[in-house]
Amino acid sequence: MGSIFPQPWREMPVNNKENLNFVRQYEPKNTDDVQHLRVLVHGPVGAGKSSFINSVDTVLRRKITGRALTDGIRVEGSFTTKYKNYKMIRDSDPNSHYCVSFNDIVGLEENKGVHVDDVILALKGHVRDGYEFNPSSPLKKGDEGYNPSPTLQDRVHILVSVVSADGAVIITDEMVKKMRKIRKAASDMGIPQLTIITKGGKACPTVKDNVGNLYKSKYLKQKTEEFCSKLGIPMNCVFLVKNYEKETSLKDDVDAPILCALTQIISFGDDFLNDVKRKEKI
Repeated sequence: MGSIFPQPWREMPVNNKENLNFVRQYEPKNTDDVQHLRVLVHGPVGAGKSSFINSVDTVLRRKITGRALTDGIRVEGSFTTKYKNYKMIRDSDPNSHYCVSFNDIVGLEENKGVHVDDVILALKGHVRDGYEFNPSSPLKKGDEGYNPSPTLQDRVHILVSVVSADGAVIITDEMVKKMRKIRKAASDMGIPQLTIITKGGKACPTVKDNVGNLYKSKYLKQKTEEFCSKLGIPMNCVFLVKNYEKETSLKDDVDAPILCALTQIISFGDDFLNDVKRKEKI
C-alpha cells in the first residue's frame, strides 16, 4: 500500500493561481436564466462528499470553513439528511458568490440511504432546496419538497460521484448497481459526470506523509482503475484529492488537486449549459 512509482502516472496539479483565476472569472455564458453552475455531489455514506464541498469552499475563500456539516460515525448512516445548496462565497463577502454552487445529498447505502429515484429527481430539478429526505418513501408529485416546474437553474448541470480510497467504505455490488443507475439517468439527460476519490492519505502512507505522492501511489492507481472499471468512468474523468479535514491552515499542495478537479467540473458543466442552449435555438 505504501509503494510509489518513480514518476507520477498522471501529472500532479501545481498551478494554483491559474486555476483559481479561472474559477474567479467564470460565469455562465449564452444564458440569462442561469446565475450559477449547479453541481450535484453524491456517493456512499462516509465517502467525503460534504468534506469535499467544504474543501472547495476553503480553497475559494482562502480560510478553513465547515458549512457542510460532517460526521465520522458511519454506523449511524448519512449525517446529511436534507437537500442543501451551497453557493461558493467570494473571499470574505457573504453577499458575493462565485458562479458555481454545490448540492449535497443523503449518502447511498446498501439497504437504506437516499433513494436512487430521489437522486434522479434532483438531477431533473424536481427537489427543492432544504427538502428533508424520507428514508422510507421517495419524493413524489404533490409532496411539499417537490418542484413541479424546474427551470434550467434548478436542474443539475454536472454530476460528481465521490468515493473513498480507504477500506472503511466498502462499495458493494448493490452500491455499484445504484451508482450505475444514477449515471445512466444522468447520461440520458446529457449531464456530464466526474468522480472524485478522497482519503488517499488514509489509504496510502506515502500520501499521508506527502500529498505530492497522490499520483505516484501504486495503490491509488490501482484503486482508480478499479473504480473506473466498476462505474464505467474514463480515467481522465477521475480526480484524486486530499480533503481539508485535520488542517487548520491552507496548504498549496492540498489546494492544487482540489482546484484542478474544480476547473474540470466547471468546464464540463459549462459545456452542458452551452449544449442545452444550442438545442433550444434549433
